[in-house]
Amino acid sequence: MSVEIYPPISDYALISDCHSGALVSKDGSVDWCTFHRFEARPVFGRILDWAKAGFFRIAPLDDDYEATRRYLPGTNVLETTFRTPTGTLVLTDFFAFRESGVGESHPDDQLIRIARCTEGDALVLQSELPFGHAELSATQGNRTLRAGEEAFVVLTYQLPHELAPRRLTRDEVHAKLEATSATWAAWADRCTYEDPYREQVVRSALVLKGLTNGPTGAIVAAATTSLPEEVGGERNWDYRFSWLRDSALALNALFALGYDEEAQAYMAWLRRTTAGRASELQIMNGVGGERLLPEVELDWLEGYRGSRPVRIGNGAYSQFQLDVFGELLDTVWIYRQHGGEIDDVFWEFLGRVAGAVIDRWRLPDQGIWEIRGEPRHFTYSKVMAWVALDRVVRIAELDGREGALDEWRANRDELRELIEREGVDPESGAFLQSFDDGGKLDASNLMIPIVGFVEHTDPRARATFERTIAELSADGFVYRYVTDGVDGLSGDEATFAICSFWLVESLARAGETERARELFERLLGFCNDVGLLAEEIDPHSGELIGNFPQAFSHLGLIQAAIALDLPEESMSMMSPKATKEEVA
Repeated sequence: MSVEIYPPISDYALISDCHSGALVSKDGSVDWCTFHRFEARPVFGRILDWAKAGFFRIAPLDDDYEATRRYLPGTNVLETTFRTPTGTLVLTDFFAFRESGVGESHPDDQLIRIARCTEGDALVLQSELPFGHAELSATQGNRTLRAGEEAFVVLTYQLPHELAPRRLTRDEVHAKLEATSATWAAWADRCTYEDPYREQVVRSALVLKGLTNGPTGAIVAAATTSLPEEVGGERNWDYRFSWLRDSALALNALFALGYDEEAQAYMAWLRRTTAGRASELQIMNGVGGERLLPEVELDWLEGYRGSRPVRIGNGAYSQFQLDVFGELLDTVWIYRQHGGEIDDVFWEFLGRVAGAVIDRWRLPDQGIWEIRGEPRHFTYSKVMAWVALDRVVRIAELDGREGALDEWRANRDELRELIEREGVDPESGAFLQSFDDGGKLDASNLMIPIVGFVEHTDPRARATFERTIAELSADGFVYRYVTDGVDGLSGDEATFAICSFWLVESLARAGETERARELFERLLGFCNDVGLLAEEIDPHSGELIGNFPQAFSHLGLIQAAIALDLPEESMSMMSPKATKEEVA
């Protein structure tokens, strides 16, 4: 199979009902679709194997057409318009909500596709369903639609013992469209962020909501698995789980945009999921709190544009990453700043988390980027261990809690001394990727002032972003690190979108507003036609690379937009200075 047949990742758009998710291409094909949960087995999966997996396409019979598309304003309802020499076809795609709204735990599990002819035309309906990897069942048909006519397809997902098919009337289908659109639009209207980047921020918020599991409140990292970080390479991972790494950013963004209910739901999920032995805190979990996420390679699938292996599950779930303790406690600190309550049981658990940090912060780890090489003493990991102890001390001081404060403070101070001695390049003054690494850089260190370890105007913060621009970026777009074998993988990767947004935020909060805004607006130009971002951006071709759409990238966009809007103010998680009266 020729790799050229695969469309660019940017050709896809996400539709979701906060349970199920699908990617629809510009040519009207559903090439990825899972029902009930994002990590479920796909019903359609052609994006990972053009010949063997399934798809569901509605498009004009004649391929001589021009396609444009949009989301209906403030929604995740997709509208694609096909213009042909003989007419115009408008295709509307959505997962139906019941009228009770986005938070409904039991949606209709219906993918609805409405094809409306606005001028004389014809369309072809294609549906190809896989039954295992060796057998295929396919159907294809066509129907002529004249101006003003429409046809619809409703794909309902049910388990065999629950199957109770019912034919929907045209009025019922349109009622579902109206209810779904109204629900999304009402949610989008709650966003408190205003100009100048409201359109992009609201779309990013809708992406986050679309990647949220309704029953639990967990946000998955992306809707897909195994879309490559390097086309043709092995860096293909399953991102359909929820990372602690994303938690503080997610909670901060939700609160900052006025989505308090979603923030509370996410915090409730986080609290349930992390409960137990603090020393066994995982870097990621399933949306239902699942802890075992074994990684399996599906060797019969070709992979997107020949990128193998295709993986389900993620073996990194069992890694030791020191930063997750800081991610958790920083998230709790943000929650507390916004009026959240910490009861005695939760406080006792947080104290045990602090104890686990003290027991383990001297160990090397796999780091925020989940390297599959040898563990190292990553500077950012040590900083996040400092964050963990800093936040637990501040929570105790704020609420008058008892605990091992002297021990927490002493270890916090020892960590700071170690980081400032071993984690800073003596020549440039920039923060290093890891201790004793010969001066290498890591984009995660752009977060060091953001989490409050140093001020944004600190010379070490400035040296870090200036060296990042000079040595770790292409035209301002930032790579995570130099892939020279440190991560135990072959090949290279493109620039990481969130790292570039971190650079925007660092520049803005250091007073370099013009440089920050110029980079931010160039980054916005790499969103696809409906405002979505993948994990990476190829700075040379402009191609979007990696799993899609990526929550991390859209979180970075939101944070950067807010930093540009209020550069003189600190976000909640980077300013642990609130008084008891301010958060009471």
